[in-house]
Amino acid sequence: MTATADSHHQTAPEWPRLIWVGLITTMLLFGAFHLYAIAQPLFGAILLALAAGFAIIFGANRFYGARFIFPGIAAVLIFIAFPVIYTIYIGFTNYSSFNLLTYERTVEVLTSRGSVDPATEQPFAVARDGNGYRIWLPDSGLLSETVKLDGEQSVSLSPADEPAELLARRDAIGLRSGLQVLTLTTPEGVIIQNAGLRTFATVTPDYVQISPNILTKSDGTILTADHAKGFFIDAAGEQVPPGWRVNIGWSNFERVFQSEGIRRPMVRIFIWTFIFATASVVLTFALGLTLAVILQWPHLRLKAAYRILLILPYAVPAFISILVFKGLFNQNFGEINLILEALFGIRPNWFTDGNLARAMILVVNTWLGYPYMMLLAMGFLQGVPEDHKKAAALEGAGALRVFFTITLPQIIPPFLPLLIASFAFNFNNMVLIFLLTRGLPDIPGTVIPAGETDILASFTYRLAFDNAGQQFGLAGAITLLIFFVVAVISYANFVAMRRAAQRQTGR
Repeated sequence: MTATADSHHQTAPEWPRLIWVGLITTMLLFGAFHLYAIAQPLFGAILLALAAGFAIIFGANRFYGARFIFPGIAAVLIFIAFPVIYTIYIGFTNYSSFNLLTYERTVEVLTSRGSVDPATEQPFAVARDGNGYRIWLPDSGLLSETVKLDGEQSVSLSPADEPAELLARRDAIGLRSGLQVLTLTTPEGVIIQNAGLRTFATVTPDYVQISPNILTKSDGTILTADHAKGFFIDAAGEQVPPGWRVNIGWSNFERVFQSEGIRRPMVRIFIWTFIFATASVVLTFALGLTLAVILQWPHLRLKAAYRILLILPYAVPAFISILVFKGLFNQNFGEINLILEALFGIRPNWFTDGNLARAMILVVNTWLGYPYMMLLAMGFLQGVPEDHKKAAALEGAGALRVFFTITLPQIIPPFLPLLIASFAFNFNNMVLIFLLTRGLPDIPGTVIPAGETDILASFTYRLAFDNAGQQFGLAGAITLLIFFVVAVISYANFVAMRRAAQRQTGR
């Protein structure tokens, strides 16, 4: 009896947990089913995998230790790994604003298009008849049979008097889904269809499917499905939009390297991106370290006030500071140009001259980044032993020599990973470019949107989202190239700076 009670006492606390696990798993499974139902199988599969992992790890005691890391691993896989893998996958497809659909949906869109005959167009009204509706054509005095407007239907029209009660226009518009698939046949045998919110007319299909991969146009043109390009094409090779998504292999990468209109601005943008990231790190590090050294000067008065003032740029949200600087650098009304004109009689074209625009970006980014470097330097400088500095000073070394031979070599090693992280951040610092210049001024003679101040990240964004012919596949290919470039450059910087630090410290 006692053993049974003990056993019951040990297993009882399991039920509340299992109930919660069951409820959450059921909710996740329901969400996965819903995603499948709305034609989102990929996201449904992700949610299904999440539900299975949650049920196994939180439902079985043998995986107790994994419960603490499962949320983190799931978040990394869903919000980091999946977007990266999906972006890489898109780079091998023709996904664009012209190739958004599946093949089946493309056929539906094309075959649903029709040309309205204006001579047969006439207004209509809807009358309620019991549980159904009747369509009234006032111009011809015809009234349809009763129809429920709940799917594709075909009914006949016959001469009749106007119904006593017609639905208001707004109520008739609410039935448009049923009206759009309704076919009416006149007493003469003419078939008319819904031609808009207010009329019925004879509608001639623009495209008719005669076989799984063949469409005919209303003028007799034959269109053939090209599954290598994702378009229907005619005999002359002309593509008929919309298209559908297909895998095109390395075509996007070949286009990047072979097209002069893409390769030339990309090389130019890559060089500027590297210069921008490197100069931003150097300028912010140099200014931040200089200010930190000055603030450590023992004879400096009002240190606390200076620290607060110098840290203010770090406390203000970056996007606010960027927009403020955008106003300050305004070519016509900005305070900077007003001061320069008053002092030197010049009004620089900050936003229309490529070189000045790049200089402006570096100035703003230095302002945004130096407080971070200054705070780090203030902490690292505290770790430099004072007796080392005093020993060097006793041997006759000046302040600059003490700094470069004693202080700097000791703070570079802890600074190294932070400098590399700053380089990687600035290499992809699209927010600054987007808010300050949007990549402008444009580079002339390009076949894709590319600007003088674009970095690779903003260039890719404009290519994918800020362009009339949004080319997601090409942007995905360029994103993969950027990933490899950043990885190689960051690793090379890490190795080079580590070796330099080792030489300075004599290790």
